[in-house]
Amino acid sequence: MASSFASFAPDRNLKHSGEVHVIVGPMFAGKTTALLRRVKSEVNLGRNVAIIKSIKDTRYAADSVVTHDGTKFSCWALPDLSSFKQKFGANAYDKLDVIGIDEAQFFDDLYEFCCEASDLDGKILVVAGLDGDYLRRSFGSVLDVIPLAETVTKLTARCELCGKRAFFTLRKTDETQTELIGGADVYMPVCRQHYVNGQAVMEVARNVVEDQKIQNDLVVEAAAALV
Repeated sequence: MASSFASFAPDRNLKHSGEVHVIVGPMFAGKTTALLRRVKSEVNLGRNVAIIKSIKDTRYAADSVVTHDGTKFSCWALPDLSSFKQKFGANAYDKLDVIGIDEAQFFDDLYEFCCEASDLDGKILVVAGLDGDYLRRSFGSVLDVIPLAETVTKLTARCELCGKRAFFTLRKTDETQTELIGGADVYMPVCRQHYVNGQAVMEVARNVVEDQKIQNDLVVEAAAALV
């Protein structure tokens, strides 16, 4: 009688499965530093690696991932992840062991790419990005890939106002669009207390700016009526 376990024998023609490791946190928490540290450790183990970042991020260099303290690593800057395999080359892609993805919140096809690259292609993925925007809402697809992940690391920064652990990102300007790329001139990491207080201050400032705009518009209209 054949063993009932025969049907579970591994198919030697199948590729080995990959892994997904997610690194999240507010701005200035060291997400890119953690990503580069992991990628460099993989290089030291003799693995072939590549890093991808969004073409939208041109703050420090167009063709490199750069930490806030200046550490650099060459990368592919792309508008989407689905084009990576074709641009990198099929043969070169097959030889890749590890793919790092920085500023992952800017990729709309993040979930689909992580599924295919890890489940079907056997790649180790290290995904770094913001888990929330300046309003503490889900940013992009980063949180969507957590169910795919073997590990999730939540990093913290230091509150710029009191020095406590910072879990949130406060926007200093009055722009309201979700995607506003910037550095310390636009954002600061803050604790819960200073996030709440800061949001209240920013709301007052936005109202003042809006009131001034309305007043200026009324002055312009009045002056035009006198002409």
